Amino acid sequence: MFEYLLFLSSGLFLGWSLGANDSANIFGTAVGTKMLKFTTAAIIASVFIVLGAVISGQNTTETLNALGGVNTLPAGFAVSLAAALAVRVMLKSGISVSISQTIVGAIIGWNVYNHQETDSQTLINILSCWVMCPVVSGLIAVSLYLLVKKILHCSKLHILWQDFIVRQGMILTTALGGFALGANNMADVVGVFVGSCAFSDASFGGVINLSGIQVLFLIGAIAVSVGVFTYSKKVISTVGKGVLTFSPVVAWIVILSQSLVLILFSSEGLESFLISIGLPPLPAVPVSSTQAVIGAIVGIGLAKGGKEIRWSLVGKLVCGWVTSPLMAFILSYILLSFMENVFRQPVIAIM
Repeated sequence: MFEYLLFLSSGLFLGWSLGANDSANIFGTAVGTKMLKFTTAAIIASVFIVLGAVISGQNTTETLNALGGVNTLPAGFAVSLAAALAVRVMLKSGISVSISQTIVGAIIGWNVYNHQETDSQTLINILSCWVMCPVVSGLIAVSLYLLVKKILHCSKLHILWQDFIVRQGMILTTALGGFALGANNMADVVGVFVGSCAFSDASFGGVINLSGIQVLFLIGAIAVSVGVFTYSKKVISTVGKGVLTFSPVVAWIVILSQSLVLILFSSEGLESFLISIGLPPLPAVPVSSTQAVIGAIVGIGLAKGGKEIRWSLVGKLVCGWVTSPLMAFILSYILLSFMENVFRQPVIAIM
């Protein structure tokens, strides 16, 4: 077990990075507009990240495993560490990047290092979802923005009542965003360790029963929560108020839109339903909450005329999305070489 936890440490580091990076997408706009205090938002988000990870976190793991079946603990350590280091480098510059993209880049690095074929159809599905994610988020955000704007205009609520309603909405959407992040992105954190999971089933008071995989996801979610509290304020200052000047209502719509998008790409039930009625499915794929929130922000900015959008910052974020998976790919290849040739650890199991 000690050896397993030692190798798992890189996954926990990646989880910490996820919390530090993506908490900006859950409640950055709420904190940036001063509708919620940082500590309040962090507590709410952390609780629901854990719930989302334990209840639904396994749904997107199958997709990552189909892309490249990392099948030894040392390899899992190297792949996760490569993704985490790539995120860490980008965080130092204050750029919110995609954990989902870095782990995919690192897994492909494992495939290339071990001369394993990357499943092209799975990669196409993942890439297409990455493209759809900000687009769908933007469409949802614009629709909600126009709807809410009309409702507020017709209702003629006093500004104090509007403030109260939006603040309560922020609390609910922060919870929803936390759950969605845990459900969609926990596969990025510990998915490469599922095949070698060493945890046994656990029972808490005979009421809560968790499988060994759920225990793994619970530990990963705790690491994410630590990241939320310890290193997320700098990134929040970029996403929360850097790309567009927010009103409280717009901030709420941005959080809600990205949360709905993450849930859409996490639901196996929705995927099955769309197939059953003859529509193309939205596969259960880890997508970028960063892309979702930026898509929502840009969508609303365009609906307002586009003049308030800071396109230079959007361009900087997009460059980060391209750079981070390439960096993770290179780091993964290097770390796997060190693991195999210096530390004499197996990085692939011969089946």
